[in-house]
Amino acid sequence: MNISIVKLNSAAVVPQYQTAGAAGADIHACIDETITLQPMERRMIPTGLAMAIPEGYEVQIRARSGMSIKYGITMINGIGTIDADYRGEVGVLLVNLGAEPFMVEPGMRIAQMVVAKYEVAEWREVDELNQTERGTGGYGSTGHQS
Repeated sequence: MNISIVKLNSAAVVPQYQTAGAAGADIHACIDETITLQPMERRMIPTGLAMAIPEGYEVQIRARSGMSIKYGITMINGIGTIDADYRGEVGVLLVNLGAEPFMVEPGMRIAQMVVAKYEVAEWREVDELNQTERGTGGYGSTGHQS
């Protein structure tokens, strides 16, 4: 699959897969100077990139597991979605859940992105749903007998 990408800033880094089996391509901070994220602070970090994603696909922006476990740096919204019709700059919504300030350096790998196919659903209102063995059992209910 080919995705057209534009560098909005000469310092921007095109996403890169770090290994042959990687599902996520690393994306980098495109900033002129270090940004210090204080504990519980959240910021949108620019990437300097815009892209044209084919219709029927999205790009999911995800936290880097190493930064999450070592420093408590994750994404405010869990996983961010870049829609096929968006043409603006991709930003990464970071939050510092750690106890110490965290330095985001220019060019630093700050997140990863995964290209995913999706379906557009047609929502059909009905009077009732078909029955299943689980039924209305909610959060944490599977594997328990009543």
